[in-house]
Amino acid sequence: MTGAKRKKKSVLWSKVKAPHCEGFKQWCRRRLPILEWALHYNLKENLLPDTVSGIMLAVQQVTQGLAFAVLSSVHPVFGLYGSFFPAIIYAIFGMGRHVVTGTCALTSLISANAVERLVPSSSQNLTKQSNTSILGLSDFEMERIGIAASVSFLGGVIQVAMFALQLGSATFLFTEPVISAMTTGAATNVVTSQVKYLLGMKIPYISRPLGLFYIYTYVFENIKSVRLEALLLSLLSIVVLVVVKELNEQFKRKIKAVLPVDLVLVIAASFACYYTDMENTYGLDVLGHIPKGIPLPRPPSMNVLSAVIKEAFGVALVGYAASLALAQESAKKFKYSVDDNQEFLAHGLSNVVSSFFFCIPSAAAMGRTTGLYSTGAKTQVACLISCIFVLTVIYAIGPLLYWLPMCVLASIIVVGLKGMLIQFRDLKKYWNVDKIDWGIWVSTYIFTICFAANVGLLFGVVCTIAMVIGRFPRAKTLNIKNMNEMEFKMKTEMDGETRQQVKIISINNPLVFLNAKKFHADLMNIIQKEHASNQPFDDTNKCEQNSLLNSLSNGNCIEEASQPCPEERACSVVLDCSGLAFFDSSGVSVLVEVYRDCQSRSVDVSLAHCTASLVKAMQYFGNLDSEEPIFFKSVSAAISDIHSNKVRQNLSKLSEQSEV
Repeated sequence: MTGAKRKKKSVLWSKVKAPHCEGFKQWCRRRLPILEWALHYNLKENLLPDTVSGIMLAVQQVTQGLAFAVLSSVHPVFGLYGSFFPAIIYAIFGMGRHVVTGTCALTSLISANAVERLVPSSSQNLTKQSNTSILGLSDFEMERIGIAASVSFLGGVIQVAMFALQLGSATFLFTEPVISAMTTGAATNVVTSQVKYLLGMKIPYISRPLGLFYIYTYVFENIKSVRLEALLLSLLSIVVLVVVKELNEQFKRKIKAVLPVDLVLVIAASFACYYTDMENTYGLDVLGHIPKGIPLPRPPSMNVLSAVIKEAFGVALVGYAASLALAQESAKKFKYSVDDNQEFLAHGLSNVVSSFFFCIPSAAAMGRTTGLYSTGAKTQVACLISCIFVLTVIYAIGPLLYWLPMCVLASIIVVGLKGMLIQFRDLKKYWNVDKIDWGIWVSTYIFTICFAANVGLLFGVVCTIAMVIGRFPRAKTLNIKNMNEMEFKMKTEMDGETRQQVKIISINNPLVFLNAKKFHADLMNIIQKEHASNQPFDDTNKCEQNSLLNSLSNGNCIEEASQPCPEERACSVVLDCSGLAFFDSSGVSVLVEVYRDCQSRSVDVSLAHCTASLVKAMQYFGNLDSEEPIFFKSVSAAISDIHSNKVRQNLSKLSEQSEV
């Protein structure tokens, strides 16, 4: 008995426990996408292309990591950390199999605003130099990375909060013209910020509105201070990068591995600068000392979070918008799906966790993501392999980059932004497709270059909402399914045949306060035209019925028979609500008002394909419980009900005439 009881108890416990285990497994698969693709990873087919792509990606991660760290106004070594930790975290939580997360030009430029505002360059001479600091860097450099890490932490917290609030569905406001214009404008600002390195000039940091124009004004006013050596080296680097990358793109199908021109240029420029002593001979700025290793984690400065909240929101929204666009593009290209909310979680954790390891804000980078396409990567394993090589640079090769000229690094940044800058070609497409989208693109771009990427993104979203509000009320709300009227011929013994005309009208759009008035006007116009066209037939029919009754009646019944007959329904309207995706109180109010108006005009109205929520709302809003049934599961059911009502009317009319 004891064994039987234990067995029965274990069976009951397994039944209770099984649903919870299944739910936990599904939750893990949904929130940890790496479990979905890693368990089905094909070593024979995917490992070799992922390895080759990972090696090529590591070259870009290192060079662009150093460059974007300088763009973010922090020491270059922190760009190497920003190319390592976010890529690992996104590979675990992200759903984009060809998305490369790490240092990004957009987020670096936004982070630089906070760094330069709170720890300006003028305070460097006032800061006590300390060799006992972390990594042997000065307190000035550590203060700067502390600000950047705080921006990364708060931006990640905002993204995780948006994930918790399930705001991924609101990303439909990030339309293609807005994202294209914002990224193009941000790329223009990044190129402008690198002008001082390309020309070898000393330009003060300018972050105020219209700063782009102030920078170019300063350059033209001080054109004599341009270093010719830096300008020539920058032009040579840009030409080499563009030409070799174009050749790699054209012959990528014929060659198995593309030439890592970024790495070759970095090595060649470093050796040339070392042997010619360009730093002292020509006064060129070089990268400087790169310390080895990764320091122990440390929480970011929490006392400055309130001061960097503006930049944190910019990093959260701009970085996510650009990253989501790349993830959706890769998903469309390689036939898989991406969850918008999960991307919020992935990028949020990438920023939060990385901020504890002295990382600048991260996001997906267009150039490196496109590089994965061209090198044939299959999964996120390519990103993980690239992290191994980045780690090798951090611990072994980093100090050898001391002599890398800053103008070469700036050239790598400018060429890496080519994918964003060529989006100017989208203007022709938008002009031919939709002039309003063209206007949104141009205005968003202008706001981005004049103010900032986050301001441009916000302006683009507001313009999109304004255009929707302006166009939605004027959109066509109704569609007559069958222009030829459906006629039902019903024979009676008295008057031969009568025709009952039914108009089937489908609702195309959601019914909300934006288009409720237009819906009411369009529908009543259709009904009014139908009622007017049927009125002569109704009058004739009534006259024939009255004359028939007069001829059948005797003298005692003339007055009663001469009274007008009960009013008949001129026509019937069936509203097909299958296209009514959602509605609000204004929409329900208009539907009830339409029903009341039609009743007063002797027009029967039936609603087909109604959801339970719509039926409940109309019954509550219009107190329709006592009315005749007007809600039907299908159009055919509504027509059958109209037919049966007409038959009953004819039978009742026949019985009345028989009594007379």
